[in-house]
Amino acid sequence: MAQPLKDMINARSVATLADGISTAHAAFPRDRFVATALDGLEGQELKDRVRHVARALHAALDLPFAQAAPVLRAAAGHTRLDMWSGWPATDYIAEYGVADLDEAMSTIAVITPYATGEFAVRPYLDRYRETALATMRGWADSDDEHLRRVASEGTRPRLPWGSRVRWLMTVGPTLPILERLRDDPSEYVRRSVANHVNDIAKDDPAAAVALLARWRDEGGTHTDRVVRHAVRGLLRTGHPEALPLVGAAHGTGTVEAFTADGTVAVGDRLPFKVTVRADAPGALVLKYAVVREGSRRVFHLGERIADAEGDIFTLAKSHSFRPVTTRVEPPGPRTLEIIVNGKPRATAAFTLVP
Repeated sequence: MAQPLKDMINARSVATLADGISTAHAAFPRDRFVATALDGLEGQELKDRVRHVARALHAALDLPFAQAAPVLRAAAGHTRLDMWSGWPATDYIAEYGVADLDEAMSTIAVITPYATGEFAVRPYLDRYRETALATMRGWADSDDEHLRRVASEGTRPRLPWGSRVRWLMTVGPTLPILERLRDDPSEYVRRSVANHVNDIAKDDPAAAVALLARWRDEGGTHTDRVVRHAVRGLLRTGHPEALPLVGAAHGTGTVEAFTADGTVAVGDRLPFKVTVRADAPGALVLKYAVVREGSRRVFHLGERIADAEGDIFTLAKSHSFRPVTTRVEPPGPRTLEIIVNGKPRATAAFTLVP
């Protein structure tokens, strides 16, 4: 079983951060910081651990932010920070540096190549808006892919785990960054751009479709892949204007055969098989939905390219009903629904049993 992410904030990560700071700042009470940071760390969840270590760092540094910021910048060059050792440092900047925009943004820029600062920039975007955004537009022109990526990631309208910045949810302010980076040579950067547009699509689907359609028409070395990744949320909902972006026609395609088991136990998998026929040449975007009273969850099934009308494709899949902490699946009747190019085409009833 994979190690929980929260466990990555641990004695090793704290010691790595402590080593860098103590090398950069001789007066830093390394041992006291480590002891304070580790005291009470166990039992906390990921973001609480990050905040706990950041507050221990604040207490140990005991400096005004304008004096602490150069220490953090120097520390990044004295040890090999990574996401887990560096995240508390960026969280420290987010919490204690908001009164000093220039020092804070400069420090985020230095630390980001080691521990990405997309969460740390959010309070500055919220408070300083145009000034902070102008700095991030400059980052989009950086030679460092990490800075280019944080220019897109830090300004996402719905950044996961990031604090909400309401004005970023209006289409427009971040478009110059996205235009600059949409065909970036780094896949790391391009995936952030696609995720950013996927966020836009949740609040303004029409704007996202129009933007992606223009990018597709203008072309680029990597444009097709960016568009496909960015449009995934709209495809999941069956948005009719999103389908042509991947070469599919809304409502086309027929289910020729569909079989699924009638029962599945909690913790097991439900296997099913579907055969679809193309009504015309082009893409078939296939989804499936698991439906129960009060819930309809859509999942990706596959994508096939038909060379001619009448092409047949068969896909087999199994859906897991393994319990997870974030979702309760009560036993009871369900419907499995096959969706072809945005339109439900076949259903099968089944029962989830204890």
